[in-house]
Amino acid sequence: MSTRKNMRLVAAAAVTALALAGCAPSSDDAAAEGGDTIEVGVITSKSGPLATYGKAYLEGLEAGLDYATDGTGEVDGTKIEIREGDDGADVDKAVQLSKEFIGDGVKILAGTASSGVALALAEQAAQNKVLYISGPAAADAVTGINDYTFRSGRQSFQDVATAATFLDEVQGKTITVLAQDNAFGQGNVAAVQAVLGPDGKGGTVKPVLVAEDVTEFTSFARQVLNTKPDLVFVAWAGATSGSMWQSLEQQGVFDAAPVVTGLGDIATYGAYGPAAGKISFLSHYFGAAADNEVNQALVKSLEEQGSQPDLFTPDGFVAGQMIVRAIEEGDGDVDAMVKALEGWSFDGPKGKTTVRASDHALVQDMFQAKLVAEGDTFVPELLKVVPADEVAPPEAS
Repeated sequence: MSTRKNMRLVAAAAVTALALAGCAPSSDDAAAEGGDTIEVGVITSKSGPLATYGKAYLEGLEAGLDYATDGTGEVDGTKIEIREGDDGADVDKAVQLSKEFIGDGVKILAGTASSGVALALAEQAAQNKVLYISGPAAADAVTGINDYTFRSGRQSFQDVATAATFLDEVQGKTITVLAQDNAFGQGNVAAVQAVLGPDGKGGTVKPVLVAEDVTEFTSFARQVLNTKPDLVFVAWAGATSGSMWQSLEQQGVFDAAPVVTGLGDIATYGAYGPAAGKISFLSHYFGAAADNEVNQALVKSLEEQGSQPDLFTPDGFVAGQMIVRAIEEGDGDVDAMVKALEGWSFDGPKGKTTVRASDHALVQDMFQAKLVAEGDTFVPELLKVVPADEVAPPEAS
């Protein structure tokens, strides 16, 4: 299999977050070959604007490894050791960590919540021929970027394709995308353009991009109104979510057009204010979305730790499953690990999940949801399971 170029978004394409894990023999190669310990390098946000996502990912990873090893933390007698690194959503810091891990003999990397970091780590994986499993990062370009990069979460195309299931007709309509001006936001704009634009369902896509350091959103809400939208698609992550939604509400955006966005993490459920009941939510995951034995095991595991599953918990859990699969089948050889993951279908927290062999996209169900009031807070309610094949991204070339 030759090295692949960055994924092209085609007419059928679509959208939306990021994880990265590293696993390999310890610095003592002889001990690793003897089946004692294999080190997995996990680089994710433990601090900075995406720290909440990193926490959910790490909790899911621990639960996933526990589930996949039947509670032993070992594969065929080899103990899995997690070596964590905090990228703080900073590309340079993440690359430096990856170089340190790889220099120490790590052969598997996993876990980041930043699309920019994921793309940089994918490059390091290809250059050094190590396995890289990207999770919450949503940028479509991660799929098919090279032979060594996989993902344990959904991508932007799947988000946008799920959003499209709320619409009866897009032809001739104006879809305005409000997003952050970073790899994540730009990826969402590209995905919406590909899925709902002229070469997709025939709509006109108008982006409104906002710098990551902006904290006042009134002018941007007015920009959205000035586009005269028929639909507003919002792609947003991080600590400024509450202020952004408040500005949309204050400026009357919800009265001007339907608003569709991805259901965020639990901390955001109360941030929508009066708008909560007006928003149509596409959903990657929430704890009650899926009814299967694996998800039940995930929920139980976190409850025993005094926690609860969140938006990117399954990305970590699936990364754990993929790591165990790679170690079981790869016998320490990275190319064998790659081969073992390609085309693999398994039961994950969201149901049947498949690693597409051609480009390593993770084909999985998505969800429609709404927020409903429960006491003085809001909880998500499942509206519909969107089958995996209906939102599968086009194959990368």
